[in-house]
Amino acid sequence: MRNREVADLLFKIADGLDLSGENFFKIRAYRKAGNVIKDLPEDIEKIYKDGNLTNIEGVGSGIAKKIEEYLTTGKMTKLEEVTKDVPESLFNLLNIRDLGPRTIHLLHKKLGVNDLQDLKKVIQNGSFSEIEGLGDKKAEKILENIKFYEERTGKDRRFTIGEVMPMVEEILANLKKSKSVKRFSTAGSLRRMKETVGDIDILIETAHSEKAIKEFISFPEIKKVLEAGKTKVSVMLKDIDIQMDIRVLPAESYGAALLYFTGSKDHNVKLRGLAIKKGLKINEYGVFKKEKMVAGKSEKEIYNLLGMDFIPPELRENRGEVELALEGKLPDLIDYNDIKGNLHTHTKYSDGKNSIKELASFAKDFGYSYLGITDHSAQAAYANGLKEDDLKKQIDEIDALNENLKDFRILKGTESDILPDGSLDFKDEILEKLDFVIGAIHSGFKKNVTRRMEKALENPYLTILAHPTGRLISSRVGYEVDLEKVMEKAKEEKKILEINAYYDRLDLNEFNAREANEKGIKLCISTDAHNFDMFKWMNLGVGIARRAWIPSNSVINTYVLADLLNIIKRNG
Repeated sequence: MRNREVADLLFKIADGLDLSGENFFKIRAYRKAGNVIKDLPEDIEKIYKDGNLTNIEGVGSGIAKKIEEYLTTGKMTKLEEVTKDVPESLFNLLNIRDLGPRTIHLLHKKLGVNDLQDLKKVIQNGSFSEIEGLGDKKAEKILENIKFYEERTGKDRRFTIGEVMPMVEEILANLKKSKSVKRFSTAGSLRRMKETVGDIDILIETAHSEKAIKEFISFPEIKKVLEAGKTKVSVMLKDIDIQMDIRVLPAESYGAALLYFTGSKDHNVKLRGLAIKKGLKINEYGVFKKEKMVAGKSEKEIYNLLGMDFIPPELRENRGEVELALEGKLPDLIDYNDIKGNLHTHTKYSDGKNSIKELASFAKDFGYSYLGITDHSAQAAYANGLKEDDLKKQIDEIDALNENLKDFRILKGTESDILPDGSLDFKDEILEKLDFVIGAIHSGFKKNVTRRMEKALENPYLTILAHPTGRLISSRVGYEVDLEKVMEKAKEEKKILEINAYYDRLDLNEFNAREANEKGIKLCISTDAHNFDMFKWMNLGVGIARRAWIPSNSVINTYVLADLLNIIKRNG
């Protein structure tokens, strides 16, 4: 589908207008249309061919003509007009957090800032702080964010797992159709479900290597072939410019290569040490006793030969997993199929794309037995947060829908903002009508965050603390919070902490989630879904939980409905 492609062009027009100091309402119209098109379940090209572009929310005749022009000619004249006088380097500055387009416009106009080096210069010479409305504190924050940006965009850049996963899934689907490929698997950081990856490794078993390689380089996801040999092909993927290596293997070495290229390096070093003690040599080609190959077809065969249980890829970080595998004491990890419901979702009542009924129908078809509706509270005005009357109306709607549902339950909830004093954004009188309450901080990231969270956790109606560190992997460090104190309070109050599975959050991360589990704190894995497509991120949250050594019974939404309701019943 070309939805993302068209949406990105509309976003760039909006950014260009913003960087030029244009009218706010015009800018908002392009952004709104872009956001809607990005999340459309139907291909924008089909919608155009059916003559229905103006039926899309936020797409008037003017924007529809621009979309039509692009789909038929490959160019968008408005974009060319808007960007003609705006240096491309200014658009790059939009990637720096807390540096909005209006500020960039001001810096460009008054100080001649055209790129990142210019920006650093005006901050260092003090002229940045002399502009009204900016100042030293703003300069300090921007410098911090520049450092964060540079760390994530340099030559060693890593991509969030959610950025690469959709493209990888398309390639895997194509490999599955291939008659020349017998087995295939991802490897490396991606297979270990790390939150970021530097490149992508895929291994295939085939007896027809030339044919398999020829098929692979013809896949539509491939942008450029960097290198093509008889056993390895390196390519750049479209859209995200990440390198992918395909390695072609015979059956007898497939397991050894998969083990080797999955890693981690430290895990592999540990295995090689064990092999040496047994008079064996292990490498990507197999396990050898002197010159004789004694294993290599499967990973399980190799682990067993070394005297241990199979170790799931997510655990392979040399954090004690080898020792436990030798003793037969590996943890019984949560499985990707254990999740029975999504408890953090948003609907049209706030900033979601679907109605409650639509979301519930999708969740049931997705295989879940319950769904939590948790639209934003009034404090989140930017997200069309609900006022008390809206929440009451939503409660009534959910009750009515549940009367006609069989083998499925919609749970009444809210994502209530935690206010500066630690109170929740709704009064207790309405919170007690809900099945559960999620508390979250969305503003004031450096304003007494620890105490605010502790105070919120004392509220008997709060059930789950959402995205507890507030980070965004691609753009911000998160709250200034003492997470150790927050965990101790959560344990004391018997509250639940969230692993937010949205790929740019994955918060709690694997280390914090493991610590929480070791303290006996229950967890919830949720996607923070604002549309159907975001349900797919659940597996990323489960991946983090597996990397954190977490069993199924530590995650509340692996329980059947009756047991879940017992877990989330009111404290106090």
